[in-house]
Amino acid sequence: MKKLFVVVILFLGIAVVAISFSELETIMLTLQKSHLRYFFLAIIIQLIWFITTARMYQSIFHLLGVHESILALSRIATAANFVNVVAPTAGIGGVALFAAEARRRGHPAGKVTVAAALFLLLDQAAFLCVLALGLIVLARRNDLDAGEISASFFLLCIAVVYALILYIGYRSEEKLAKLLAKMVRGINRFVKFFRKEEYLSEARAYEFSHEISEGFSGLTEKPSSLLRPILWGVLDKVLLMGVLVCSFLSFEVPFSAETIIAGFSIAYLFLIVSPTPSGIGIVEGLMPLALTSLGVVWSQAVVITLTYRTVTFWIPFGIGAWAFRSLHTGGEEPVAEKVTS
Repeated sequence: MKKLFVVVILFLGIAVVAISFSELETIMLTLQKSHLRYFFLAIIIQLIWFITTARMYQSIFHLLGVHESILALSRIATAANFVNVVAPTAGIGGVALFAAEARRRGHPAGKVTVAAALFLLLDQAAFLCVLALGLIVLARRNDLDAGEISASFFLLCIAVVYALILYIGYRSEEKLAKLLAKMVRGINRFVKFFRKEEYLSEARAYEFSHEISEGFSGLTEKPSSLLRPILWGVLDKVLLMGVLVCSFLSFEVPFSAETIIAGFSIAYLFLIVSPTPSGIGIVEGLMPLALTSLGVVWSQAVVITLTYRTVTFWIPFGIGAWAFRSLHTGGEEPVAEKVTS
């Protein structure tokens, strides 16, 4: 499977290069118009994005009675993003990192596990709000096709499954344990066609259900308070659209609000549903096509995509690697803060 991902990434990369080769001259002309000040502004916006992401985590933690500083959460969240890229497990690797850091810092692991899982769900809910606008733009321009509709429906299904699992865990630990155990057995049966050993641990499913139920036991506010983190999640997406705006301005490419909303929506949609971690190869191949369908010249769409991905993927990836290393080699002593329940 890993080899297949590599082949897909290489194929898409070669395809972009091959298609772009005939327009190499126009690409060079586009690059000559570059303005570095907008590129640096995009980096500043991305750094602000780290803070708003940490603020979203903090608002979710507060709901569960866990208190942690924005700086600490920003570093853990950045490291979790790095883990999700190098060890793609649908976000579970990042959740595990949060749980490990919770134990080290003296917080209840169950509550932090719930907080990290809620973040995944609410972040998707926030993006679905933005995606709805993007789909409306595409529909108005008659650019909405089966690919976008199928990917959007798939994302909605993922969010519904996350919400269902968390809701069952909130209501009954026993029911959640049975559901997760059944899912694990089904996945293991499927994986046995390709490998002999079990892919997932059924015992871990029971442990996870206990952690979820234990975490929800400390819910200190009404579920309606989940609106706050969703709004922080929407702000996250607005900042990423700001990076896309700077990518256009960097090369003097004209744009409209509709182009930004629709272009970002499609790029982020396939980042989530892509089989490759963080959409590596997939987004680079599809985003220029999406921007071209919105009226952007192909050569300009290519350099805009590369600029946007450099700021929103490669820079956070590098910072995440540093954050992950610093969490384990920084020599920090566990800091146990008081937990109110």
